[in-house]
Amino acid sequence: MGGEIISEYHLTLPIESNIIKKLRIKDVLYISGNLFTARDEAHKLMLKIDKIPFEISSMALYHCGPLMKKNGDNWKVISAGPTTSSRMELYEEDFIKKSGINLIIGKGGMFSDIQKSLQKYICVYASYTGGVGALAAEKIEKVIDVFWLEKLGMPEATWILKVKEFGPLIVSMDSEGNSLYNNHNKNE
Repeated sequence: MGGEIISEYHLTLPIESNIIKKLRIKDVLYISGNLFTARDEAHKLMLKIDKIPFEISSMALYHCGPLMKKNGDNWKVISAGPTTSSRMELYEEDFIKKSGINLIIGKGGMFSDIQKSLQKYICVYASYTGGVGALAAEKIEKVIDVFWLEKLGMPEATWILKVKEFGPLIVSMDSEGNSLYNNHNKNE
């Protein structure tokens, strides 16, 4: 473990595949651009419909159920911490394939089954520490849009968020088959 070189990246979405391929576990990311939130209900809904009503492939997926407050016609983000990613594992392979996303942000990691999909579709999973809801909210510049609010409710709706220097995120599953979670389990 000692002597490893860990890189720090400040990236703007969308991120090109050649950059995704360079990212390795333990790298630190700060991202700027647009991301969208989706928990299990939003995943299920987007997998059922023919066309997703926003340009999904240019954004990062954030496993998050934010707390929002309406101010006139605009939304203010109160808290936007990550939610447990393993809840979305059942849908993630099909979702990555359909959407073309290449960066997933969440908490707690996913199981090794998703690792094959990350390799196949050149995608990485980055962890955001739990309990950082207020810090995450500070990095969100603007709520661009919301989809399925009435149908799914606030935490399950899909929120399109403009972020600046969102992080620190830790690459914990890379597109080469490496996983901090697998490595941790091997050392036990």
